[in-house]
Amino acid sequence: KLSVRYFASIREGLGLGQEAVQTEAATVGALRDELLARGGAYAELLARGRAVRVAVDQQMQDEAALLHEGAEVAFFPPVTGG
Repeated sequence: KLSVRYFASIREGLGLGQEAVQTEAATVGALRDELLARGGAYAELLARGRAVRVAVDQQMQDEAALLHEGAEVAFFPPVTGG
């Protein structure tokens, strides 16, 4: 079981900031695939063509990062500004 958090436009599009996810996914990429498979806003906002950053336990990671029971995974769009 993981805690999945969503930020900025992803949070707004899904209409929720976090959820508990029961998953067998071993990596961030596999978790993203599971979320994409839900369809609807998940498929649109987390689509492979979109720039999405990911952190695991508050450390930036790529999709090969391994997950562990109780991990906090955060999805958010790239931050822009100056």
